[in-house]
Amino acid sequence: MKFRAEIDVMPHKALLDPQGKAVTSSMKNLGLPEIENVRIGKHISLEVEAGSKADAEKKVDDACKKLLANQIMEYYEFNVTEV
Repeated sequence: MKFRAEIDVMPHKALLDPQGKAVTSSMKNLGLPEIENVRIGKHISLEVEAGSKADAEKKVDDACKKLLANQIMEYYEFNVTEV
């Protein structure tokens, strides 16, 4: 069976996010001062072949731990659905 995973990788909340800070500052310059605390991360979409949803989730979790997210600086969340 084929599954699609939608993965969000974000910097840990306790860490400084320089990109987010720059965008937050730019919002004020664009006349949008009510937008604040911007955090910037990445969104990854992939497909995985697996025998079950649980197997697909395990494979996606392994991919996140081994390659897609730096667990020292980032956390990740994902959703797996059957295609």
